[in-house]
Amino acid sequence: MKTPAGSKTKNRVWVVENGKVRSHTDSLATEEPLEIRLIAGGVRRTVAVTMRTPGNDFELAAGFLHTEGVIASRHDIRRISYCVNPDTDGSQRYNILNVQLTADTLPDLATLERHFYTSSACGVCGKTSLEALRLRGCSAIPPGPAVSAQILCTLPEKLRESQRIFQRTGGLHAAALFTPFGELLAVCEDVGRHNALDKLVGSALLSDRLPLSDCILMVSGRSSFEILQKSLAAGIPIVCAVSAASSLAVQLAEEFGITLIGFLRGERFNVYSGIDRVRTNP
Repeated sequence: MKTPAGSKTKNRVWVVENGKVRSHTDSLATEEPLEIRLIAGGVRRTVAVTMRTPGNDFELAAGFLHTEGVIASRHDIRRISYCVNPDTDGSQRYNILNVQLTADTLPDLATLERHFYTSSACGVCGKTSLEALRLRGCSAIPPGPAVSAQILCTLPEKLRESQRIFQRTGGLHAAALFTPFGELLAVCEDVGRHNALDKLVGSALLSDRLPLSDCILMVSGRSSFEILQKSLAAGIPIVCAVSAASSLAVQLAEEFGITLIGFLRGERFNVYSGIDRVRTNP
């Protein structure tokens, strides 16, 4: 019977150094497609195919559906399962996921048509319009909490230390949740930044911990519109990244009351929006 793919894949590589060649076995971050299907009232429909790192697939699907406005809570989900082969062996197909809803009919999925196929890295899997968020009725994040600049500066190193698979492969993004005191709550890794965040949000949704109104999000790479959109859906007030923020990400953060921090490295960082949540020394 077929077993699910792991998060790492062994591969032979040749290292060229100082004019000499040597070979060894290296660990690569696994990248495979995941097809997400919705089922309601006997109707089945594919809503997305995303390239991801296997692991936490149920959380990824739940988080994706929540951050894209398809479901509001875990109570909208009756069951999540891998697809079963139509063959007589009954083995599971670990790259196809069925999400059965509690509703009798499928929701309006017109806004998800752009997601039928998404790259893990290109970031096209979010709605690229602030107007779409307004029409969804997304609310601004309430004030608080306040976090000291000193604590914020400790987050990148804590994120790196918690990236177990990255340490072996060097090829994964990560998203982590911290308390306002800098304590690590959870971390997820994936070849796609937005997938890693969906896994975090999905885990919180399935355990009834949304909104994440007392959490800080730290992501590797840059802050894109998709990262901010998903953070808004999860109620995250502070979003930090080790790299830059896009213009649309800043617009979203300003409109919906999110503190957006970029280039968080060493003792320095940029605050693009919501500096009232950042405490500095007098």
